[in-house]
Formats: sequence, C-alpha cells, structure tokens
Amino acid sequence: MFERAAESGNFEAAVKLSLAYLYNEGLSITGHGRAEVNGIKASHYFSLAEHLNVCAVPFIWLFIRPPWSFSGSCCKAVVYESLKAECQLDKAQKGSILHSLAKVLNFFEDEGKKKESLEMLEESSKQGCLISSYLLWENNRKAAMSDPGRYLQSLRKLRDYAAKGCWEAQIALAKACGSGNQLGLEAKSSREMVSQIFQASLPISKQSIFTVQKGMNEIMRYILVDWLVEVATMKDFSSLCLHMTVGCVDRYLTLRPVPRARLQLLGIACMVICTRFISKEMLTIREAVWLTDNSYKYEELVRMMGEIISALEGKIRIPTILDYKEVLSSIVSLERRTLHLYSFICELSLLNTSLSVYSPARLAAAALLLAKILHGQAHSWTSQLSECTGFSQEDLLPCVLSLHQKCFHDDVPKDYRQVSLMAVKQRFEDERYEEIGKEQVMSYSQLCSLLGVKQKDPEPSPLHRNVVEIQTFLSSPSGKRAKRRREDSIQDDRGSFVTTPTAELSSQEESLLDNFLDWSLDSCSGYEGDQESEGEREGDVTSPSGILDVTVLYLDPAEHCGQDSSDEDSLPGEWDGSGAPHREGELPGAYLTPRNPNPEGSSGYSSVNTASPTSSVEGSPGAPPKPTSALPHGNSMNKEPCQPHYLHRRQVKRKNMAEHTEERLNLAFLSL
Repeated sequence: MFERAAESGNFEAAVKLSLAYLYNEGLSITGHGRAEVNGIKASHYFSLAEHLNVCAVPFIWLFIRPPWSFSGSCCKAVVYESLKAECQLDKAQKGSILHSLAKVLNFFEDEGKKKESLEMLEESSKQGCLISSYLLWENNRKAAMSDPGRYLQSLRKLRDYAAKGCWEAQIALAKACGSGNQLGLEAKSSREMVSQIFQASLPISKQSIFTVQKGMNEIMRYILVDWLVEVATMKDFSSLCLHMTVGCVDRYLTLRPVPRARLQLLGIACMVICTRFISKEMLTIREAVWLTDNSYKYEELVRMMGEIISALEGKIRIPTILDYKEVLSSIVSLERRTLHLYSFICELSLLNTSLSVYSPARLAAAALLLAKILHGQAHSWTSQLSECTGFSQEDLLPCVLSLHQKCFHDDVPKDYRQVSLMAVKQRFEDERYEEIGKEQVMSYSQLCSLLGVKQKDPEPSPLHRNVVEIQTFLSSPSGKRAKRRREDSIQDDRGSFVTTPTAELSSQEESLLDNFLDWSLDSCSGYEGDQESEGEREGDVTSPSGILDVTVLYLDPAEHCGQDSSDEDSLPGEWDGSGAPHREGELPGAYLTPRNPNPEGSSGYSSVNTASPTSSVEGSPGAPPKPTSALPHGNSMNKEPCQPHYLHRRQVKRKNMAEHTEERLNLAFLSL
C-alpha cells in the first residue's frame, strides 16, 4: 500500500519508505546483500520524495550524510552511489538530487571530494536549484570581496536570488545592505530594501497547538522546551539549532495530534534532524534515545523523523528570530554584555506561546530595544533602525512590554516535582555569556515609567495554576539530583553536570554481561553511520542532569519468551564482522495521515521477520534476559522504584533494550 501510494505521488509514503529501507525495515535479506538491496530501494524512494518535494529545499542528504561505516557494507553509501549513478545517466530534472549529493560530499575533508561537491552544485544550479545557486554565491563571497567591482556584481546576483524567493539570500542581502553595502543605490533605497524584508515577516501562530493537541497546555510545552534547552546546553549546540528545533516542534504540533507520552520523542527527533541540518557534529540516534532515558526504541525515533519530515513537507529551516537578530546586529554595534542580553531575551521568548502573535522580525526588533533599555543606553531606537526595520519605537512598545512581562516579571513555571524550570537562565549564567543570566533587571513598573507608559505592575500570571494536573511526560538519565536545583552556575558544577554513565568492568563481568549488554548496531543499515561519536565510545556520554546509575534487571524467561524485538533491541550473538546479526521484529502498519489512526499506535513501517539468535545468561535457555530502565516512565514515575540488591554497584552504559510497560518494572535484580 505504501509503495502504491508513493508511486502515485504521495510524498509522505515516499519519505517513510525511504527510511524504512535505509534502516533495514524492508526486505528479508541477510548479510551484506541486504545493504545492497535495501540501499537501492531506499535510493529509489529518496529520489521519488525529492521529485515530489516542490515547496522546500532538498533534504534527503540529512539521512545519508556521513559518518559512514568504515568496515563492511553501509546502506548510506549504497544510497549515495545509487543516486549518483542515477544522475550520471540523466542529469535532466535532477537538480535537487545533485544538491543533496554535493552536501554529502562537503562533509568529507578530502579536497578531491570538496572539488567534486562544487562541480555538483554548479550543475545543480544550472538545473534551476535556487539554493545551490545561493551556496555557490556564499562559497565565492570571500574571493569577490577583494575586488569592489566584482563584489558589487556578486551582491547584484544575491539580489536576484532574493527576488526569486530564496529567504537565505534575502537575509544575506539585508545583512549586506545594513552593514553599508548599498548595491550602488542611495542609502534610503538600500534601507527600504531591508525594511521590505522585515515587513514581509509574518507571525507564526502557536495558539492553534492547543486546539490540535487536546490534552496539552502551555506549561507542558514549557516543560518540553525547557528540557530541550538543557540538552542543547549539555551538548553545546548553537542557539540556531535550539531555535530551529523548537520551531519544528511547534509547527508539527499545529498539524498533527501527539499523545502526551510521545512529546519527548517529538522534541528529541526534531533536535536530531536540526543538528544534521546545520552542524557537522550531529546528535546520533543512539545518544538521542539515551537522553530520553531509553523511553523509546531506535525505530520509534527513526519513524518519528519520517513523520516530522512528512508533516513539515521537507521545510526544516525557516526564518527565526535569530536570523533577524543577526541583521540588526550588523546594522548597529552593541557592547558584548548587551549582545548577550539580547541573545538571552531571544531564547527566553521561545518558552512562551503567547509571544507568537508577533512576527519573528518584530520580536527581534523588540528584543533589541528591550536589551538596550535595560542596559540604560540613550537613544535606544535610532532613526536608522526605524528606517531599516519599518518599526517605530511606538510600534514596538506593546511587544517590548510583553517580552519583559513574560521573560522577567511572570512567575517561572514549575514541573510536577515543584522544581522551577530555569534552563535558559542557567544556560546564560555560564562564563561564555559573561553570566548575564545572573544580572538583575529593572522592574516592570520602572520600564513603563522609563517608556512613558502609564501602567501598573500586572499580577504575575502562571501558565497553569493547577499543577497537580500536570503529569510527568519527560524522562532523562539523571538520577535523583535535578540540575535545576543547583544554586551555582553550570560551569562551577561541570563535574557533575557532564558525567559519564560508564565504568570499567572486569573481564569476568564483561564476559557475563556480554550477551545482553554488548550489542551492536546493524552494519548493513543506516544505523551504522549513526553510531556514537568518538567521545561516546570512550565513555563520556553526558546526561542533562546528575549521574546515570544503571542496575541490571533480570526478566522471567517464561514471561518474555518469544517477545518480538527490533534490530536494536535484539540480543546479537557473536559478531564475526561479516554482517549484522539476524533479528526478529514485527511492527504493525499504519496509515499515511492522522485522520485514520492505527489502533495499534504504529507510525507506519513494516519490519523484517527473520530468525533471532538465542543466548543465555546463567544457563537460562530460550529467550535471553533483557535489562530494563531503572527509572519508571510516564505516569508511573510517581511510584517508588524497586530498591536494588547486588554485590557490586557499578555504572554501566545504558543499552537500548528497555521494556516500555509498567507491569514489567517490579523484577528481581541480577547479582554480578
């Protein structure tokens, strides 16, 4: 059904089939041949998805980008070679695929591959791919700046790309004009061009989230975004990555209903996609699942990525408040502390949906005005800023007051544990931001008095008064000590904030636990390239808060004999390097749209049914025991967990073999 839908022009079916084959949830083929067969099938549907993707920039490179497997066959490499062969046979109407291939090659350090990447971009540009033309312009910009005449011609090219609708070119053009490069125009005309770009920014309404999401409220979204900020801080992701992630989450929530238990899955899947889009160092699938305390399986995360790409129609990167912030920063010079405060206000704005009534451009302008006022700068809104943005100071006052009220005046929401959600504040208490998060700001009444607005302090308005109703829906490998409770800065407590959930095991313990703790990702699938980073292999995987303390649990073989498992949840036998271990899995199908929800709750992939190797621990035949999460999940988190009893308490790396039902938690512990 999915194949018929994809061949009939259904974009969602093509995307989901691409990922299903890439991650070996397709044909029942064993050994290295599976990567070849599934890779060719995946490339066909990736090509079809890109052909159907008429509204967004090419995106398939996100899923086949390096790192690739260095040993054995890799499905990502097969997809790349297959798509490359397709373009060599017929380059007509292949501009978007050539763009994706060029993006993949650009991740390699080899100069030959980078040269080939530029050649592909040039061919893609000739085929009419606008984003390829812009990337070529960006690549040649530094060389053009050495010659004024050449640079002027380069800026005129940029103006043409902007006029054709490339918003990246529009932002770059606004930066160029704002910093004094006027394209040979008069200063007034140049500023009008920047003003048109700001005025074209429209509000991205988020209030419809709570219409689509029947069981969700503002504080639940606040908790989710706060957690994403924690992850971004811990992993040192950029502000752009954070803003993109929250934007993708919000746009998805306005389109499709999401059960409460899957909100965290949506958030981390969006972050995986956004790190792949803008960063060379991506968040791996393994670590992303680990960050949720193994509350989800790998295939659930992969399927959610397919759901997101489908729902957003491939539009991952859209203009954010940060893009307009960069334009304004090029127009007016700011002191370092004021710039940090500006960034602080921009990130605080992510937490409140009520601010979405303003466009990203207006929010960026109001945040700049507020930052300058809070730092006591005279003439906070100059005539130059007014002409470049099209906003007068009077136009921005309602937005400025709303920003101050939501970011600094209203009470900070608390989660179900009555812990204040302060991730953004703690992020900016770091020394790199000159501890701007600790700075005291003027009160709301003082701001109104300074602006000449007659308005008393409003009563602090919590997002949700009945906190008892807020159930936990986030899990993290954190232990009992919450990061938010720390009084000191993140930097001062780096030792406990950046921790490792691993410890050296003796050879005897490794031998005992090898069968079910030492698992491998499938070397023939897309998972191979998504294995942990070098640091993670060395044991410095970090958690958002506290130290992960893992205890091995023993499951009753009689209860779990014959349980289905995914290719990550299976327990591999001896790895011989020739291919991936066999596995068994059964994933129910699903429908292409949320209008026909699957009663079994699947996102829509069929899996492989192959034999799974058996293994035993301490002589238990049949189904091997699996470790399960030591932290309860969902509504069960309010219950007291079982107390462990074992001989040697050690920290061992979490494995993605957690069971997800509450009734399986009360189990005996395995003594080492």
